[in-house]
Amino acid sequence: MLRLSELRLPLDHSSDALQQKVLSQLRIPAERLHKIELVKRSIDARRRDRIQLVYSVDVEVEGEASLLRRYRGKAQIRQAPDTRYRLTAKASPESLKQRPVVVGAGPCGYFAALLLAQMGFKPLLLERGQPVKQRTLQTFGFWRGRLPFEPESNAQFGEGGAGTFSDGKLYSQISDPEHYGRKVLEELVACGASEEILTMHRPHIGTFKLATVVRGLRSRIEDLGGEVRFSSRVEGLLLAPSDGGKPHQLVGLRMADGQEIPCRHCVLAPGHSARDVFLMLERIGVQLERKPFSVGFRIEHPQPLIDQARWGPMAGHPRLGAAEYKLVHHASNGRCVYSFCMCPGGFVVGATSEPGKVVTNGMSQHSRNERNANSGLVVSIEQDDLAPYERHPGDSLAGIALQRDLEERAFCLGGSSYAAPVQRLEDFLAARPSKQLGSITASYQPGVTPTDLGSALPSVLISALREALPAFGRRLQGYDHPDAVLTAVETRTSSPVRIARDSELESLNTHGLIPAGEGAGYAGGILSAGIDGIRAAEALALQLLDGAGIAA
Repeated sequence: MLRLSELRLPLDHSSDALQQKVLSQLRIPAERLHKIELVKRSIDARRRDRIQLVYSVDVEVEGEASLLRRYRGKAQIRQAPDTRYRLTAKASPESLKQRPVVVGAGPCGYFAALLLAQMGFKPLLLERGQPVKQRTLQTFGFWRGRLPFEPESNAQFGEGGAGTFSDGKLYSQISDPEHYGRKVLEELVACGASEEILTMHRPHIGTFKLATVVRGLRSRIEDLGGEVRFSSRVEGLLLAPSDGGKPHQLVGLRMADGQEIPCRHCVLAPGHSARDVFLMLERIGVQLERKPFSVGFRIEHPQPLIDQARWGPMAGHPRLGAAEYKLVHHASNGRCVYSFCMCPGGFVVGATSEPGKVVTNGMSQHSRNERNANSGLVVSIEQDDLAPYERHPGDSLAGIALQRDLEERAFCLGGSSYAAPVQRLEDFLAARPSKQLGSITASYQPGVTPTDLGSALPSVLISALREALPAFGRRLQGYDHPDAVLTAVETRTSSPVRIARDSELESLNTHGLIPAGEGAGYAGGILSAGIDGIRAAEALALQLLDGAGIAA
């Protein structure tokens, strides 16, 4: 098949316009065109008075070879790539003597376990939190003030990981020459996600559909002989001296209930909020590194305001949906301020994983039809910001200490009740407390407390935010609306720690340990975490086959 890209059509194009565009691009009669498959559809809204839909398609045509020769060198017409996934290994009786273990049932852990199961290795997956149904009841109960905060079952911990309570975005900027992203999307569709995620430029699932999908992933793993255990927190790794080139060899896992599970091969996918895991790894000598991250606030606007700013007179068009935005500002003090995890038609939710702290995140349903748009508004953290939190020079866990400090500040500013501190944008710019909110209602659950956010972050970050907000208003009309709501604090943009690994994805100093996913520092979001889970599964499978003396 041929891949045609950059096929531009007007927003209100007819049903047969795409076929006519293909025929025009290839300059062939209709009888030579046998099949069109949609690959991707995106929106070009750089000119609001002429919004276009941009398509990529695969086509089956008569005379494909001659057309490739005719259009040799034209990037928009080429051979369609083969995006099919092929298993890299297959379990043998010898390799099955060492059961692989996956720790963490987020997207990375679930895809690592799924791939191992598909290769026949019958993995054991351990998750500290609850199944998604119970987790959802617990988390929504906390948000609505009906249930107390539960440290092991919340917006961060439990089946599906942190992404379960989010917009469910399924796009990434990582390089993916092996087309692992396609494998992730196809498996999500097989587990209940809409087929439209295969062709949307910026696909998303939404919270409630994500719950269905993660249950489907669990069922597929179990049907293939894998096992998933919930309320199973790993408290320690059992290490022995290694006879290889690294100091340690993984030999087992110690659970919170005291049980020890023999294990020489483990994918460790703990998620970015598993701070106790990072502390444990540091204590036993697994090599850790600092990783860049950002902190800030959530900002809310009416979704119609964002639609108007992005789509202009075409706002509300059924082919456009709720508008998104992406903004970046390089402040005069050297900090980068940017929008993060933008949730159209969603709401802001409590995302703490520890008692006595307030953390925010954004969430949307598949329909994206709530009244407000929200996004993280975050600032990059520099090494100097971490100095006050270091226990020693170069402390790899200083970022966690900074996060905890900011989350405790937010908890106190909100009244020490898990309510979040909020401020009108106009008041924030004027450095005066908000006594009440204006025309824009805060959506944060469990509740909000109007106050002054000037002390919620270090002063250098506050200065960068106050410079960026008017600049964003000049780029996106209405962004600096005086009643826009700022909610503190957004700290979990990514893991502040990286579990160092080598080119074969194994820990730099521990044989058998494969750190993976967002918590380990190798992904950012559902799609990239799923991709890293696939890579981790492949690496572990090769270890198992190598240990059994079998070539892959």
